[in-house]
Amino acid sequence: MPARLTALDSSFLHLEDGGAHMHVAAVMTFDGPPPAYDDLVEAIASRLHLVPRYRQRLAFVPLGQGRPRWVDDPHFNPNYHIRHAALPAPGSDDELKRLAARIFGQRMDRSKPLWEILLVEGLAEDRFAILSKTHHALVDGVSGVDVVSVLFDTAADPTPVSQPAAPWLPRPVPTSTELLAEALLERTTVPAEAVRGLRALTRAPRQVAGRLVDGVAGLGSMARAGLSPAPRSPLNVPIGPHRRYTWVDADLARFKAIKSALGGTVNDVVLTAVSLALGRWMRGRGEATDDLELRAMVPVSVRAEAENGALGNRVATMWAPLPVGVRDPRDAFAQVHEAMKDLKESGQAVGAETLTQLADFAPPTIMSQAARLQARQRFFNLVVTNVPGPQVELFLLGRRMRGLYPVVPLAKNQALGIAIMSYNGRLGFGLLADFDALPDLEEIAEHLESAIDDLAAAAGADERLGRTGPRRRPTPVASS
Repeated sequence: MPARLTALDSSFLHLEDGGAHMHVAAVMTFDGPPPAYDDLVEAIASRLHLVPRYRQRLAFVPLGQGRPRWVDDPHFNPNYHIRHAALPAPGSDDELKRLAARIFGQRMDRSKPLWEILLVEGLAEDRFAILSKTHHALVDGVSGVDVVSVLFDTAADPTPVSQPAAPWLPRPVPTSTELLAEALLERTTVPAEAVRGLRALTRAPRQVAGRLVDGVAGLGSMARAGLSPAPRSPLNVPIGPHRRYTWVDADLARFKAIKSALGGTVNDVVLTAVSLALGRWMRGRGEATDDLELRAMVPVSVRAEAENGALGNRVATMWAPLPVGVRDPRDAFAQVHEAMKDLKESGQAVGAETLTQLADFAPPTIMSQAARLQARQRFFNLVVTNVPGPQVELFLLGRRMRGLYPVVPLAKNQALGIAIMSYNGRLGFGLLADFDALPDLEEIAEHLESAIDDLAAAAGADERLGRTGPRRRPTPVASS
């Protein structure tokens, strides 16, 4: 594993300013009685050799002369990272959401490994929960799924994990002088490595030309998308440190039936449902939405298959329009589908990846200022990220995971983030909001549920799946 943070990884440290906390997280619910705390600690600690980064912390280069690097934490203690809480029994989902919001509103300690797990007892219906929190500098959504797959089992009675031959011993922490010398040395060697890489690439000029053309075209598409700021909205206001959190549980088969009937992708259905929900919520607040398109930042994984299991961030971004002024589900889906198709053909994601790679050669001080400048600009109204999760049942100490609801962090002046993750035939929508800016977050969740129902009705999805029975009445198209 490379020890030095990439420019993208370190940008999440620079973006952590004011009320913005740059950690990804999840709420996971399980069937059955909770495990004993000591058993949970032992089970997780026995697998940390499979994700060695979880026993490392950040070391910062003096005078900002290089990006931080990972070093072994000589004081690592799993009991600090794995914690224990209980709700007053019988704990409701609403109480769990309030606890999760409080945990997700707390900044992580950068002097320790950047992850936490909270065991929550006291849930009704013979359930317990796990809240996980990991800094974005450590994982992106896809690599986070890999870590979950390592820490949990795919059977109620798993095969014991093989243990290393020798116990883990931390390597010595480099001194400030060593960190500075190493960073300065890299400045002289990295350009040489780049020249050698360029020589290797020039042996295949056609491939190089193709990649250059794609990269330049993508950068142009990104520049055009970012020239104009995103429209004003109640989602773009100064935020504080406190959070609200809720989730919506959906059926993945239903989303697949909708996309098959309307001719698109599952992600098109997700973005359309979000667009319909936000439009209804804004009109309920008295906001004008006619001809209004919000702009969503949609992270796209550029992780190669060979990089599966590696930590760090391998994502690019696309700016997706959300036609919140369109009220008819079919019309909204058609607009979203066409826009996403054009975005993919424009190469925006390729341009974003190219820009990210170029940023690795920028001085850390410039990267820090660029990250803070980006946080102050209104390039997008909210983040909507859809991550494919494990499509098999997962178990923790023999207990089946029932639900998985993700969290995407809020940037400065961005009061809402929506993360979606699939798990074992379900789609979990996690909605994280600033506490003061969005006291009506649950209304957005209700609008999201009704928007999914309306899309299913418009596509005849339930009939395709052979399902009958009472369903939510579709929202009238002309309603406000």
